[in-house]
Amino acid sequence: MRAEYYRADSENGDHIEDPSEDALFMLFDDLNSTDNTFVVIQPDEDDPAWSTSVTVLDDGGYEVVRRDTTRREHEVGTGTSIDRIARDLTIWMAARDFPERAAPAEP
Repeated sequence: MRAEYYRADSENGDHIEDPSEDALFMLFDDLNSTDNTFVVIQPDEDDPAWSTSVTVLDDGGYEVVRRDTTRREHEVGTGTSIDRIARDLTIWMAARDFPERAAPAEP
């Protein structure tokens, strides 16, 4: 079964469909600088129009990359609070387009 909105995949093989802000926090909290250095979040579709990733930095903190080809966005930033990163990404992803998602049924 495919994720309705997006999926999160970490380097160590963890996979969550439609992760909540709390689930993203837990994925980011599990990151380390040896064998689980990044998480990628993107729609569960071929050739997704947007994606985001969180990567552990060698000197501490995290690099956050956001890309959206339909809006011509490519942002790279850093942060130290995984709580803030999870919240900001949840808000950012909620504003993305999901063209393959079925329209809601009319009453």
